Amino acid sequence: MNRPLLLIILFVAAGFVSACDASSSKQAMSGGPVPAEFQIGEAKFNAHCSVCHGPRASGTDHGPPLVHKIYEPNHHGDAAFQLAAANGVRAHHWEFGNMPKIEGVTPEDVDQIVKYIRWLQKQAGIF
Repeated sequence: MNRPLLLIILFVAAGFVSACDASSSKQAMSGGPVPAEFQIGEAKFNAHCSVCHGPRASGTDHGPPLVHKIYEPNHHGDAAFQLAAANGVRAHHWEFGNMPKIEGVTPEDVDQIVKYIRWLQKQAGIF
């Protein structure tokens, strides 16, 4: 097989792989179905977090997207979400201002919210 034809085949194949990855990310962000095991976390996220962090953790002009590489488990582990909800967070990655502690959210609520956020992150290919 000649080299230019091989390069074209590889380029087209890479495009198909990228399209598959992009579609699953778009489905997670655009409203694809949330599995039953994450729906409690989704409801708690919508009630306590989405005002600032946006629908499906996509961010707003009041808070950053949590479906972002910065919030992957290796950089912001699950305990960081617990601390943020319980104590608030000083602004350090973004310029939205400090995050206040979230009143009325239990550690169990945060566990459910984190499971939902991690699912969204996986759907987006973050980890």
